[in-house]
Amino acid sequence: MKKLVLLGALALSSVLSLPTFADEKPLKIGIEAAYPPFASKAPDGSIVGFDYDIGNALCEEMKVKCVWVEQEFDGLIPALKVRKIDAILSSMSITDDRKKSVDFTGKYYNTPARLVMKAGTQVSDGLTELKGKNIGVQRGSIHERFAREVLAPLGAEIKPYGSQNEIYLDVAAGRLDGTVADATLLNDGFLKTDAGKGFAFVGPAFTDTKYFGDGVGIAVRKGDALKDKITGAIAAIRENGKYKQIQDKYFDFDIYGQ
Repeated sequence: MKKLVLLGALALSSVLSLPTFADEKPLKIGIEAAYPPFASKAPDGSIVGFDYDIGNALCEEMKVKCVWVEQEFDGLIPALKVRKIDAILSSMSITDDRKKSVDFTGKYYNTPARLVMKAGTQVSDGLTELKGKNIGVQRGSIHERFAREVLAPLGAEIKPYGSQNEIYLDVAAGRLDGTVADATLLNDGFLKTDAGKGFAFVGPAFTDTKYFGDGVGIAVRKGDALKDKITGAIAAIRENGKYKQIQDKYFDFDIYGQ
């Protein structure tokens, strides 16, 4: 009987010592939930969107618990540096400028930037028609840098905002002539909505890697081993079909890109 009790105790000890989902240190992920269809708030206050679903799939693949931390976009990198969060999964483009501050995983999607203005507005590849136009951009985004360095010298008036949703309100109300942002974001978050009626993409697609980088990745602190772990998880969910399942929920094209 003593042997049976001992064996039972050893077996229980072995089970308890195995790594479990609950035992893993939670992964605190920073996100701005004001960027549909990538991340936004449902009526019940929960976060929904492509970024959110991808993050949860990656945590499941890595067998860690996701803890989502909401933050305005321009505060995400500072929050990462002071360890308020462990990673940023919020449609952040991989750029050389950002690489000075953080490390990036491999990309998890890649789409061009576009300009949205009143339907019928003529904008050539040279963008000279933007002289004197008020263009809204999200503060701290790659689109703000592009607008300030490329559009402002052409005479455009660049207006930074805390969120893209605020920009939509002012574009619809006529307080802005247009906005530059991710094409998929603009299409789903504005053009397909009632507020976006009468507006359209104008001018060329913007893909200059100097401003728009090499796709969108997940940022971690410099030297953090999470970089390789998450990159491996991205590859895994693309291989096992989970990525496509999430992609097809939101888009009718391959958002991963070239």
